[in-house]
Amino acid sequence: MSEELKVEQIEEQEEKEVVQQGVHNYSQEEDYVWPTDERVLKKLEWFKDQKLALMMHWGAYSQLGIVESWALSDADAEWSRGGIDWNVSAEEFKKQYFDLNKSFNPIRFQPYKWAEMAKDAGFKYLIFTTKHHDGFCMWDTKYTDYKVTGKDCPFRTHKYADICAHLFEAFRRQGLGIAAYFSKADWNVDSYWSEKYARGKYQWRGPSYDPLEEPEEWERFVQFTQNQIKELGTNYGQIDVMWFDAGWVAKEINQDIRLGEVIDEIRKYQKGMLCADRTIGGPYENYVTPEQCVPDKPLNVPWESCITMGTSFSFKYEDTYKSPREVICMLVDIVAKGGNLALNVGPQPDGRLPEGAIKTMQGMGQWLNKFGECIYGTRVCAPYKKDGVAFTQKESEGKVYAIYTYPEENILSKEEIFIPYTENFKNILCLNNDEEVEYIKSEKGITVKLPKEEQGICPIAHVFCINK
Repeated sequence: MSEELKVEQIEEQEEKEVVQQGVHNYSQEEDYVWPTDERVLKKLEWFKDQKLALMMHWGAYSQLGIVESWALSDADAEWSRGGIDWNVSAEEFKKQYFDLNKSFNPIRFQPYKWAEMAKDAGFKYLIFTTKHHDGFCMWDTKYTDYKVTGKDCPFRTHKYADICAHLFEAFRRQGLGIAAYFSKADWNVDSYWSEKYARGKYQWRGPSYDPLEEPEEWERFVQFTQNQIKELGTNYGQIDVMWFDAGWVAKEINQDIRLGEVIDEIRKYQKGMLCADRTIGGPYENYVTPEQCVPDKPLNVPWESCITMGTSFSFKYEDTYKSPREVICMLVDIVAKGGNLALNVGPQPDGRLPEGAIKTMQGMGQWLNKFGECIYGTRVCAPYKKDGVAFTQKESEGKVYAIYTYPEENILSKEEIFIPYTENFKNILCLNNDEEVEYIKSEKGITVKLPKEEQGICPIAHVFCINK
């Protein structure tokens, strides 16, 4: 079989794993394998309680304000290099990109301030890019010098130079969980990408060679990758989740890094740690991860949608951000379907969070501070979402929450709201004013009369607690 045909077959298989423009598919319910470890199952219940994660894509690429990593892949150039608007060849660009470590110097990085803002905004755990596909490491790894503490990076002398160490500790001090994002691909290390093979300088998202034909080289990459994963799992405090990206790095397409081996080893110390080997299915994808989308219906397995607050996962200059209303309405929709929201904010290259993102976070925090009981620690409740009303419940407390959202600011509340809930109950409280409300019950549901002060206004939502 010719080299060209082999590459073509591998790339066709890879496209089945990852959708166009770097956005991943997500595994189907039928591919989910429930864990047998009781500690992992317990951790999944913790996960389902949290509901809201702050996701952060941050690396040397933030200096350019372009898509993270993807423009390095020649096979992905058509969609990923639209932002490369200066006069430069592909090879010149790739060199410029890989040299960004030499100018990455986020001296205004304030991990403890970030953590405080995250807690105030209502986030319950952090998902942080320890390493994206470009291979630049945001921790002090001993397995490559392409890192934030490397000799070529000016940030190496800063007191917070080991970004992961300080960021993880700052978030833990606020009582927030830690998920370490890790790309299984590494486009900087020569055991994955190298010009010495038939494809030369033209690279794609997979390895430069066929792992079946170069088993020793592939094993070198496996050992490198496993060592880095172990490093994060044993040297950086409690890790609640290891979140693995690059779904094309999979056994099914001859890119087996034997992830199960290293996860089992880490779990000897990190008891019950979750593993999200996204898009792969099987025993090491403990929850599924829709990207930039929300499933139409509830999923009967643990899941988390990762969605950007702005228009990009990485920092983008003069980006526009979703409003608190947009975020809360999306969060309500996700939670009613049994999922979590991982809301992504790309930090600036100077180490600050964008003002537009901070403003949205503050608005989120105000709403969640008052209405968080209908979100955190809840589970699904039929009919889930119907007639504009989303449902959640705390079964042990005998409480059902009905959340009527107002997605548009120009839609004013009326005198009554219909809640399609037909079970028996004792009373209904409106959490907007913390008072019991009048209602009329019928075979199809409940018609609630809003208090006068709640009529003719446009809150983000009217939230009702139905006490059973």
